[in-house]
Amino acid sequence: MTERNPSAPHVRRSEVVLNPDPARVFLRAFYPTTDQRSARILARLAMLSDAETRAQLSAVLDDFAPRHRDVRAYFLRRFDAVKSLLLTDAPLSDERQLLIGAYFTMEYALEGAALFNPSLVWHPDQTGVPEGAKRFVLSLRATGEGHLSSIVFRTGTVDAASNISLDPAPRFVTGPETLSYPIYERALFERKLHELDHWDDSVATVLSLLPEAFTLSELQEHIQGVERQTHKTRRGEHTPLRSLLMLARANYEVTFSPDCSLGERVLFPTSPTEINGIEDARFVEFRDDDGTVTYFATYTAYDGKVAVPQILQTRDFLTFEMSTLNGPEVQNKGMALFPRKIGGRYAMLSRQDNENIFLMTSDNLHFWYAKEILLKPTYPWEFVQLGTCGSPIELPEGWLVITHGVGPMRTYVLGAALLDRDDPRKVLGRLREPLLTPIDGEREGYVPNVVYSCGAQVLHGELILPYAVSDRASGFATVPVAEILAAMV
Repeated sequence: MTERNPSAPHVRRSEVVLNPDPARVFLRAFYPTTDQRSARILARLAMLSDAETRAQLSAVLDDFAPRHRDVRAYFLRRFDAVKSLLLTDAPLSDERQLLIGAYFTMEYALEGAALFNPSLVWHPDQTGVPEGAKRFVLSLRATGEGHLSSIVFRTGTVDAASNISLDPAPRFVTGPETLSYPIYERALFERKLHELDHWDDSVATVLSLLPEAFTLSELQEHIQGVERQTHKTRRGEHTPLRSLLMLARANYEVTFSPDCSLGERVLFPTSPTEINGIEDARFVEFRDDDGTVTYFATYTAYDGKVAVPQILQTRDFLTFEMSTLNGPEVQNKGMALFPRKIGGRYAMLSRQDNENIFLMTSDNLHFWYAKEILLKPTYPWEFVQLGTCGSPIELPEGWLVITHGVGPMRTYVLGAALLDRDDPRKVLGRLREPLLTPIDGEREGYVPNVVYSCGAQVLHGELILPYAVSDRASGFATVPVAEILAAMV
């Protein structure tokens, strides 16, 4: 596959490439298939003498402690999670607790399969950066065993000449220090459950028992009470009450230790809606009307059957709030938030029908009710599908939108369009030819013939474009913005 014609914008590919590193392993809970099996494992461990327990634990720590920040603390948390299956309340030594925890822990290679679909935003801390340069945060979709995806981060710098450098990857990969749930608003839950058609008498009963603002534990208590009364307690049964609980758990907050560097942090699937993957985060630095800056990211939550758009927010990349998006137009993948309000309203690009790019506006960031078509597949390289590749970038000339198009042989390429700054419903121009296509060396991977991005930035008139290579690795390209605009029709 060859490059574009000479009149197209000049694309300069960086030599910086991010390949998946299977050595970056993460501590993850190991769950045997049943509680009975777990109980049998505990019974076998109880047969070990104290000396055998110490010897086994010493071997485990020798093998795994150097690979993680604090493996002992994690083992103790895992022991706490399974100790209810023990046959007695007899106290156990620290060594035996640690060894039990080790048997219910596993390593997971976050990047064992792929490291792709990058999104780039400017780092909130620019202290010490050379003049003309800018530090960035790069989020990536890391995929490992079972095709389970999570969000990982890398940091780096773009210098005054648009050269890209990455900071070394930290030795450890670490999950959040705390997981918490917010205070929920009953009225919002009623609204969402009606939209999802997850409403029945049992749900109405539970919500009527709750105060206007309630906690997850209060919700769980009342759900259990109603289930006992109605005998709806079959394990795994999907009832409106179960949907109510899943909705609550899909809204949560995680916080990392300040000692854990940004490149060490991982957002691993946590809620029922994302238990099979957090995919394709599109980060944007959002500036509110009062000047407050919040980093938002729309992402796809996958539960193994259904993929739904959700949103996260952070001010400092230490604490992340994960939330559901609501409304009938919250569908499909590829939503991308504008970096500020337009006409006093939030604006979002979307692709509800798998083919066209739509524009949505709303007065509430978490509720979206209407859409209008913005861009349709027009050129052969986008006849199959057209979508966004991250949030729009504000320029003096308008909103620059990086798009992706799918053409013959399901080849993914990148394009671009320009929208009016004051009225983004007006399309001022778009590229007739692709901006970036997969070339030799980029065509092979888990999904061949694909280049893709989840977010770019502009610095000194250059588009800084991170992009995925056939769903296996990530690279960078720079393109003069003036040449992109000049090539538009």
